[in-house]
Amino acid sequence: MYDIIIIGGGPAGMTAALYAQRNGKKALVIERSGFGGQITHSPKVENYPGTLQMSGNEFADKMLDQILAQGAEIELENAVAVEDLGETKVVRTEEGGAFEGRAVVIATGVRHRMLGLPGEDALVGEGISFCAVCDGDFYSGQRVCVAGGGNSALQEAVLLSEKCSEVVILQDLPALTGEQKLRDALAAKGNVRVVCDTKIDALVTGDGALRGVAIESRTTGEKRVVDCDGLFVAIGLIPENGPFEALAELNDWGYFASGEDCLTRTPGVYVAGDCRGKGVRQLTTAVADGATAALAACRYIDTEL
Repeated sequence: MYDIIIIGGGPAGMTAALYAQRNGKKALVIERSGFGGQITHSPKVENYPGTLQMSGNEFADKMLDQILAQGAEIELENAVAVEDLGETKVVRTEEGGAFEGRAVVIATGVRHRMLGLPGEDALVGEGISFCAVCDGDFYSGQRVCVAGGGNSALQEAVLLSEKCSEVVILQDLPALTGEQKLRDALAAKGNVRVVCDTKIDALVTGDGALRGVAIESRTTGEKRVVDCDGLFVAIGLIPENGPFEALAELNDWGYFASGEDCLTRTPGVYVAGDCRGKGVRQLTTAVADGATAALAACRYIDTEL
């Protein structure tokens, strides 16, 4: 029996485990793949207070070491359901595991949004990527495209510009929407080209690999093909909260409809991090959610049970 079971090993989930352990509670973190969540895709983190610069992987590794040192336990399994038995909850996993706890923090994070084009899934890893720090070296000296115009897309483009012969940013809106600092950094690069107000119609392949993207101007209707060796997709993220909607209400976009208190309609169940509906999704807000949810769970255990 655990005091608090945390579903998800990103910054929110690991912070929840840290605060749970430091408040004398026995915590279990269930993570289906790798610890750290989306922050591990960031080669440079420069906006976390007290740290001049670090990589997302460095941050994740330190957090994992910290919660293990505090006594938290981990399980590498995929949580697919939570049963509310009143004073206890049972978290069930795809692998057949059943873990019992007094409170649950759901910190499932998000996944990458896809373009929705024919053949896209088959090209992931064969020309389509989501992480420049992970896959950028494969395209050294080659031309790549980046789909998207927000902060994530521009960060990918900045990193790729240091390795690739040319980077073409394809934005479906009339202008880039990322931070001005990132736009300025890209404007100073001689090998970055920006094409706005355009949509990607199709993926061009040859010999089982990506060879280019077919695009269409939303303004003129002109269609053409941009030859490229790789496409980095950075068009947003999707929450994966469906398995838990019986316990916590979802908003129209699939995020948990919970406020800054991280509460849900089910006593003893809390949500934290990017999976929660919020206006700002940053590393700082994720760890803040983790602390808030864990402390609320501790109060629930101490006063309600």
